[in-house]
Amino acid sequence: MQNTMLRKVKYGKIAIVIFLTVLIWVWTDLALDEEFPVSNARIIVAKSSPNLWVSFNDKSSILIDNIELKGPASKIAEVKRKLKTGSLQLEFFLDAEQEGMVKPDEYPLDVLNLLRKSDQIREIGLAVQSCAPDKLTVNVVELVEKPLDIECFDESGALLEVKSIEPSKVVMYVPADSRLTAQVPLTPRDIKQARLSVVEKTPFVVFAEGQTRHALDPVQIKMPPEADSLSDYTIEQAKLVIAMSVNLLGDYDVDVTNYNDVVTFTILATSEAKEAYENQTSQVTLNILDDDKDKGPNEEQRREVVYNFPEEFVRKDEIKLTNPRKQAKFKLIPLTSTKAPMTRVD
Repeated sequence: MQNTMLRKVKYGKIAIVIFLTVLIWVWTDLALDEEFPVSNARIIVAKSSPNLWVSFNDKSSILIDNIELKGPASKIAEVKRKLKTGSLQLEFFLDAEQEGMVKPDEYPLDVLNLLRKSDQIREIGLAVQSCAPDKLTVNVVELVEKPLDIECFDESGALLEVKSIEPSKVVMYVPADSRLTAQVPLTPRDIKQARLSVVEKTPFVVFAEGQTRHALDPVQIKMPPEADSLSDYTIEQAKLVIAMSVNLLGDYDVDVTNYNDVVTFTILATSEAKEAYENQTSQVTLNILDDDKDKGPNEEQRREVVYNFPEEFVRKDEIKLTNPRKQAKFKLIPLTSTKAPMTRVD
C-alpha cells in the first residue's frame, strides 16, 4: 500500500516537472520574439460589384516593398522556410465594399490596418509591426452597361476580317465615357475551325494593362472561306527604290551594277496579293548607309534588298519570296558641284 502511494507521488512529481518544463519552453519562445522583414508582398484587388472598377491607379495589384513581421522565433523560422520553398506567398486582398468604397471616388487606404486584420497574418501566427508604403490611394470608377462592337485578333495582335459574329454586339459593364470594344483572340486552330463551321469564344474588354472583364456569354464566330490558293509568279522589272541617308543626298549617286538581276524574282502569292504588290509605288528597296561612303568610289559593295510585300497579305501568309533574297551590287559615285546626279538607265 505504501509502495503504491510512493509511486503515485513520484508519477505526480514527474508530471508536474514535465508540465513546468513545457510551460517554460513555451514562455521562453513567446518571450523571445523576433522581427523579420519581408519584401515583395502584394495587395490584390478582390472581385467587386460588376458596376464598379476598383484599382490602384489602373492597376489590379500593388507591391508592398517591406513588411516588418514580429512573433515567436519558432513561427518566424517556419515562415522563413515556407517563403524560401515557395509554399507561402504573402498576398493580401482588398475588398472594396468591405472597406466602404462603394461609390465613384478616390479613397485613402490604411495599408498597415489592412495587413493586421488579414486572415493570412492570423494563420501564420505573426504580427505586422510596420510596412512601406503604409498609405495608398484606391480608385473606384462607376461602370455602366453598354452594347459593344466585337473585334477578333490573331496571335500577333492583327485585326481579323470575319464573316459573321452572333450576336454582333455584346452588352458589358464599361466606364461611361469609354469607346472600348470587346475583344476575341483567335489561334490558328480557331481560325481554321471558324472557316469550316463556327468557333465559340467569350469576348472581354481591357480597361488597362492586366485589367480585363469577360462577358457573361460566348459568341459564335465565322470566318470567310480560305483565300485563293497560292501560285508562283515571276516579277520582272520591279520598281527599285534607293533609300539614302539625307547626309549623302546631293553628294553621291548610286550605281547598281546588277540591276536587272535585283528587279527580277519569283513570289508565291494569291492573285489578290500579287496585284496589290504590283500596284505599289515600290516593290524593292536598297538601303544606303552613311558609312558606305567610307569605301572607295570604285569599290563594289553588296547588301540584301528589302521586298516591300503588303503587310496585310504577309500577316495572312498570302505572299512570300520563293527564291533567296537578292543582294544588290552597288558603287557610291561622288558627285562634283558641276555634275548632275546620275540616273539609272537600262
